[in-house]
Amino acid sequence: MARKIKTKNLENTRLAAGYGGWTYCTACGENIGYLCYATYDRVEFQYECNCGSHGSILIDFEDSAMGSFCDDGLITIKNRQCCPKDSSPLLTILTKKLKDYQLAITCKECGSIYSRKYGE
Repeated sequence: MARKIKTKNLENTRLAAGYGGWTYCTACGENIGYLCYATYDRVEFQYECNCGSHGSILIDFEDSAMGSFCDDGLITIKNRQCCPKDSSPLLTILTKKLKDYQLAITCKECGSIYSRKYGE
């Protein structure tokens, strides 16, 4: 069943589908990652693409629960960044295409909020 989006703000970013799938910088058209559809509750992602464009994603849902910050880091399974508690795949970030980024993503299954910075 499709979830109802409460907030969806995309800046210089395009998603392949409503709230997930392949993620693109609209300035240069480069694929910068993949956002898994069914496993996250909220995502905040700000980035600077190698082309110099700054973009962002903010998405949450009407049924999103309030998460709790977690000191654990995401784990990598194949090429996906996953929740270390239940191995839910959350997203893929193609770091070679980005100068830097900031991420906060909430796992739908366990409610943990994972944050990460790259670059700068």
